[in-house]
Amino acid sequence: MSSGETTGSSATSTAPVHGGATFTHQRRRAADANSTSENPPADGLSDMDSAEAAFCNGNSIINAGGQNNLHNRHHQHNPAAARCSLIRKRVPEKWVSCAEGWVVSVRGFFKSLTSSRMNVGRTIFMILLMMVVFSAYLNFFFLMSADGNRHGGGAAEVGGNVARTETETTTLIIQNFKNDASSNAQNAILDSESSSASSSHVMKRMMKEFPVPEIWMKPRSDNYYKCITRPKNRIRTPGSATNGYLLVQSNGGLNQMRTGICDMVAVAKLMNATLVLPSLDHNSFWTDPSDFKDIFDWRRFIEVLKEDIEIVEKLPRNLSRIKAPIKAPVSWSKAGYYRVEIGSLLKKHKVVKFSHTDSRLANNGISPSIQKLRCRANYEALLYAPAIEELGKKLVDRLRGNNEPYIALHLRYEKDMLAFTGCSHNLTASEAKELRTMRQKVKHWKEKEIDSKARRLQGGCPMSPRESALFLKAMGYPNTTKVYIVAGEIFGSNSMHTFRKEYPKVYSHSTLATPQELAVFKNYQNRLAALDYIIALESDVFVYSYDGNMAKAVQGHRMFEGYRRTINPDRFNFVRLIDKLDSGSISWEEFSKKVKSLHVDRIGAPNPRKIGPLPRLEDNFYANPFPGCVCEKSQDQIYNQKR
Repeated sequence: MSSGETTGSSATSTAPVHGGATFTHQRRRAADANSTSENPPADGLSDMDSAEAAFCNGNSIINAGGQNNLHNRHHQHNPAAARCSLIRKRVPEKWVSCAEGWVVSVRGFFKSLTSSRMNVGRTIFMILLMMVVFSAYLNFFFLMSADGNRHGGGAAEVGGNVARTETETTTLIIQNFKNDASSNAQNAILDSESSSASSSHVMKRMMKEFPVPEIWMKPRSDNYYKCITRPKNRIRTPGSATNGYLLVQSNGGLNQMRTGICDMVAVAKLMNATLVLPSLDHNSFWTDPSDFKDIFDWRRFIEVLKEDIEIVEKLPRNLSRIKAPIKAPVSWSKAGYYRVEIGSLLKKHKVVKFSHTDSRLANNGISPSIQKLRCRANYEALLYAPAIEELGKKLVDRLRGNNEPYIALHLRYEKDMLAFTGCSHNLTASEAKELRTMRQKVKHWKEKEIDSKARRLQGGCPMSPRESALFLKAMGYPNTTKVYIVAGEIFGSNSMHTFRKEYPKVYSHSTLATPQELAVFKNYQNRLAALDYIIALESDVFVYSYDGNMAKAVQGHRMFEGYRRTINPDRFNFVRLIDKLDSGSISWEEFSKKVKSLHVDRIGAPNPRKIGPLPRLEDNFYANPFPGCVCEKSQDQIYNQKR
């Protein structure tokens, strides 16, 4: 059985997309759609506006005639000059007329004062008083005008046309989020900019539309943080003696091997053993010949963990010919099993080899220091080889072209998974027969006769491409959404037809990368799966249609990185709803409402790992590293943070 890794065949036939800027880990969470500047049209002014504009321009020309004219006009209280100034500020016409009247009245009053024989001191006092009153009057006009622009969205009605307010020092960027259903949200960001003394250009308002934020935002997790710091009393001194060497043969697909290797790091610590770089599985469904160094950054792996355990590339020459005892460790074992039973074996033979690594350490009941070590191995030490990391980040950047978000959909509708689970919904009779034949041929698959309909109603089948498309649509994702398919070749001749009809922007590593870029990965399925892992990890939303090893690994990693939005479909209830929709028992509106309601608490929010009566019935440690590697802030920490 595969573990959710991809094959080389593309899941889509979408045209390739190449190019792109440098990837950054500062992830963009909202799409930047069409941006437009709100420039008022040249012919959008009324006749009055045109006349006023001409008048102001005329004044500028007259004033430009010479220093004498400019000086004279500066010392005159010309009503026309005041009118021009107010018009440039877009003050209403009636206010302009009123201001003109004030200017004329003040001029007349000044003349009467200077022509009379009143006391000179009283005259000066009255002049100063009138200047203060007039200044306050004009300030009041400008404040009212600015306030009206703010509340009116920065626009004033002039002759039936909308004239946009222009400001000299600020640019207002309004992010307008629109929901297909009815939800609208606006977020205004005031970006102040200082204007240069030599420039008189006016900054103009810019509008940018974004998709609705709710469907892209991560769940609330402000009070949770990473906590995998190595305890001071657990730091290993480099060069210290160990009890022997641990050889491990990883088994399964990429993600099954990945989590198994992290467990072996913890086991080596428990046994005080030197870990030899793990060997990878070359005989699984994928038959990938890649070695550890081909897929992972092995130098980083050794360096990051050097204060935890000793890791070497190979056995010393004097021990290389020893016939080491081979053990398949008991699944879900506690620390005591490795310290006592396997530890004594190691001390006796100096070398022990494990034939299996998957699920060999318990999810719970392990000391906090060992749990943290598992996470340091997984999230800090076990990076992919530089060539894989580089291309993966480049493909993420291409997906985010035009600052658009994307969904990574782990569509596990592949032949091996369908054959293993016995699911054939939406497939033809000949395709279902092909799956049964495959199931019969694989000897280690114990379950041979499976009722496909019953399995689906139990929630035990991967969602089909059609079901996945309707799920995304019901959750509110528009048909313009970019969807990256994290999977191998999708089984079924017409399986992807409905999905592409709903979501035409479908991508895979085969359509995003150039043939030259993929050449070094060709025929290496685990390396292609590593590319998919990176793209899924960095996605704005991750949706998985089945609980495979890749779904668990990516889900847990996204939780560790700050609880990025990860949707776990409730397959048991969803298939019943979609059957009602197909039969006409419920409308689309009711269907969408119920789907959203079902998944309010299934978007990857912080929840403690569930402990079950049996390891197989509880949450996997790597699918939810809380508690252990994620901690919740205390009330005191929250209080101090708010101060």
